[in-house]
Amino acid sequence: MNAPADNGTTMPRYCAQPPQTKPVLRPDLSPARARAILLVHAKWINGTVLHYAFLDQGGDIGGPEQLDEVRHAFQSWKDLGIGLEFQEVTDPGDSEIRVVFQEHEGSASYVGTDNLHIGTSEPTMTFGWDLTTRYGKATALHETGHAIGFAHEHQNPFAGIVWDTDKVYEDLGGPPNNWPHEVTFNNILRKLSQDEVTGSTWDPDSIMEYSFGPGLIVRPERYRGGIPPSLGLSATDKERVLQWYPSLHAQPSRLEPFQSAPLRLATGEQADFEIVPSDTRSYQIGTFGDSDVVLALFEDTPGGLRYVTADDDSGQDRNGRLETRLVKDHHYVARARLYSTWGSGSIALMYW
Repeated sequence: MNAPADNGTTMPRYCAQPPQTKPVLRPDLSPARARAILLVHAKWINGTVLHYAFLDQGGDIGGPEQLDEVRHAFQSWKDLGIGLEFQEVTDPGDSEIRVVFQEHEGSASYVGTDNLHIGTSEPTMTFGWDLTTRYGKATALHETGHAIGFAHEHQNPFAGIVWDTDKVYEDLGGPPNNWPHEVTFNNILRKLSQDEVTGSTWDPDSIMEYSFGPGLIVRPERYRGGIPPSLGLSATDKERVLQWYPSLHAQPSRLEPFQSAPLRLATGEQADFEIVPSDTRSYQIGTFGDSDVVLALFEDTPGGLRYVTADDDSGQDRNGRLETRLVKDHHYVARARLYSTWGSGSIALMYW
């Protein structure tokens, strides 16, 4: 996103997204199976409660009003009816997302589950300009969009953008960004794999799209004069986020010990099951069948769902398996999100 200048124009100062991690997949993995894993791996399991904490109270950007804009941005995504929840916490150790306001750091956020790889004393989201302006509010939406799993839209391989590479490096290498070549490549010129993006079209109106001045884009010709800033969520933004995180209305099905529950899922879909153990002891929860699945367990507490443990068996010829101690009459939710199936395509979940 761009930072606004004091005179109301837009300065080309951008979100410097850190490089995304990719799962290391076996070279003999089928293309369909690899694509499914790459498509899903950065997304959260739907229904996850994402906890965010502020590491400062506005830093050198401003005061409490900066924090309010981040809160409003999370709420804007939630107001679409998505299944994710957002909860502010005071202890950074209890958070997946940690926010700082530092002008010299610029604006950036880790993407989706990459947030989990960052130490709990380190920020995962930074803001480098005032969030109370129109552009600042859009920046807050953009960075929170990264946090829930969305990458830069102009790096969509279906955009068909041909850059004036030398001019892009020259423009971003100078003030106010002063980016080295690798940052410019990672955030502007590098195209995502087709396996990493949903759908087959580019949305230039997306909140995840940068605005660009004239002369940087060679093709499509209509954008040689630049791309105007996106100041809110586009229709496609709303469609995509609801595709990945649909509303959770139904109560999870109760799963009994040694009961095999079939999972009839498409790529990216998930099934939720309630577990209420009759004894306090060690249990195993696992999937069966030829599938790549991320399996997670949460405890349903008065303060909401709290993460217990998870297992991701993607790209491996084994089934997801959790082994953990469950407490009698406590309520838990097991969630299985599918990457892909092969063979018979029949899979199931059981706990014992």
